[in-house]
Amino acid sequence: MIDHEGPTPLYVQVADAIAARISAGDLLPNRPIPSENQLVQEYGVARGTARKAIQLLRERGLVVTVVGRGTYVVTATEGQSPIG
Repeated sequence: MIDHEGPTPLYVQVADAIAARISAGDLLPNRPIPSENQLVQEYGVARGTARKAIQLLRERGLVVTVVGRGTYVVTATEGQSPIG
């Protein structure tokens, strides 16, 4: 799933994989995504890579991080940006 030798940065690949899981309904709104440690183990990447992937998902509006609790999938209305 993750191409460690390819030209696409690993953190982008991990973020895309998590985004695909959200789109497919594997990760539900208001439920946590895997932790940094789980992403490290699941995708075989460094902790910093996992952290950057989560940051990218936040920037895309797919997740929100609650300090001390974890990172959660946003609801459809939270993730939508206004058109215009």
